[in-house]
Amino acid sequence: MTHPCTLETHLQQVPWRETLEALRGMGYRSHAPGTCGLHVHVSRKALGKDVYEQEETIAKLLYIFERFRQEILRFSRRTESQINHWAARYGYKDRGEEILKEAKHGANGRYACINLTNTDTIEFRVFRGTLKYNTVIATLQFVANLCRVAISLPEYRIQEFSWPALIEALTQDNCPELVQYLKERNLYVNEPVTAEREV
Repeated sequence: MTHPCTLETHLQQVPWRETLEALRGMGYRSHAPGTCGLHVHVSRKALGKDVYEQEETIAKLLYIFERFRQEILRFSRRTESQINHWAARYGYKDRGEEILKEAKHGANGRYACINLTNTDTIEFRVFRGTLKYNTVIATLQFVANLCRVAISLPEYRIQEFSWPALIEALTQDNCPELVQYLKERNLYVNEPVTAEREV
């Protein structure tokens, strides 16, 4: 589980590479057991200046997660049954606001793709655990850039996106780890690449 901080802080100050190497060196596994998750917390304050703006952003994030469910499932490295157990969906609706309304009254509790039960953060629970550096960083970049897109674009623009258009919007910043990971998961139109094994 991540502490909510900026992507820049994660990349510049959090010793991810050393921490993951140390955990692997002690014999820990995260991806292989299939029961671990990489949960990314985002401060609600980062999503808008007031509750109204924050909820508007959250609604757009929920819309993206429902609209591109199959692609995000592939990105997450979880199986369908793992997703249903640990990070259930809210159900597709035509507008993010409708999905948010369902989320607020849903029976999933914290076991939802985007957990909204925390007071100060939202928690992205969909990702399978890993001790692979590139996957951790790519996941953080994915979440940070999803939030940036949801904050900066109106919902009607997001509704017009295809998966390639969303990926183009997510990768416009310098995020080589995310691009590499998307290529490894065949979620980015590209030439084939060789991927390291998850641990």
